[in-house]
Amino acid sequence: MTTQLTHESIILPEAPAIPGLTLRGFRGEVDYPLMLAVINGSKTEDGIERTNTLEEVANNYRHLLNCDPYRDMLFTEVNGQVIAYNRVFWEQLEDGTRLYNLFGFLLPQWRRKGIGSAMLRHAERRLRQIAAGQPQDGERFFQSFAADTEKGTLALLESQAYQPVRYEFDMVRDLSEPFPETPMPEGLEVRPVEEAHVWPIFDAMNEAFRDHWGYREQSREEREGWMKSPTFKPEFWKVAWEGDQVAGMVLNFLNAAENEEYKRKRGYTESICVRRAWRKRGLARLLIVQSMQMFKEMGMTETAHGVDAQNLSGALRLYQSVGYRQVKQRTIFRKPMD
Repeated sequence: MTTQLTHESIILPEAPAIPGLTLRGFRGEVDYPLMLAVINGSKTEDGIERTNTLEEVANNYRHLLNCDPYRDMLFTEVNGQVIAYNRVFWEQLEDGTRLYNLFGFLLPQWRRKGIGSAMLRHAERRLRQIAAGQPQDGERFFQSFAADTEKGTLALLESQAYQPVRYEFDMVRDLSEPFPETPMPEGLEVRPVEEAHVWPIFDAMNEAFRDHWGYREQSREEREGWMKSPTFKPEFWKVAWEGDQVAGMVLNFLNAAENEEYKRKRGYTESICVRRAWRKRGLARLLIVQSMQMFKEMGMTETAHGVDAQNLSGALRLYQSVGYRQVKQRTIFRKPMD
């Protein structure tokens, strides 16, 4: 089965017969507000708390990884109004595994009509085209993800033979609760982050996460994209050093727009990692508690982060021990690319 392209229009053989329904590719920056409208129109139904701006969307699309949006996106319209879109991209893990990722958004009133499954099959065909031009060594999987509140996406992925392979938790910590005692490990100190420190910190983070499931080294291009986002706040980071060596870090940030939308005062304690030589000394615990204390002094009332629930280093137990509790589960799904 093939996909027929006619200029901007895309004809899918399995598309449902809905009056006024058309499909097309990406048109550039003019699509950003239309994409944002679909994201915002979906999040309440899906139980997803997220706040995006046009500037953030534009910045993200200037720094895409292994993705040509003009070939790797699909938009669905009804009577000229965008009701859905999806995108694909690929990545290669450190162990040689290639992942062919797909995700999308569909307005709730247009669900359960066959649109999502048609768009998913188109995404898989595009990913097979990409894979056909790459070496055939190593394992290859389609990959997608969904939170436990995204019932439609869960049902769609399961209907298309995607299987859960990993679970992540979103966790929140109430800053009104007391903080545990956390002594500074001997020989280490936490210093304010200077501009010259940023790239050494990124390099140390890449090294520290090498032991984690699904690792791939994050590129300079990805980091440069983050450095242009409103959540890039090195002044909030907690980074421990021994001499001129980065030992561990928590790369904290605030999302002011999200806090305003959801009427909360939350700080994020993300990218928590310690390099091998400094593990098992209580450093991660110290940096997390210092981060929470900092956010409380700034007037925040809670902190949050995501964690790999099956992390073998005991990360989940660590976060629970300093007061974090699970509020949402996310599932990573894969399907072998035969």
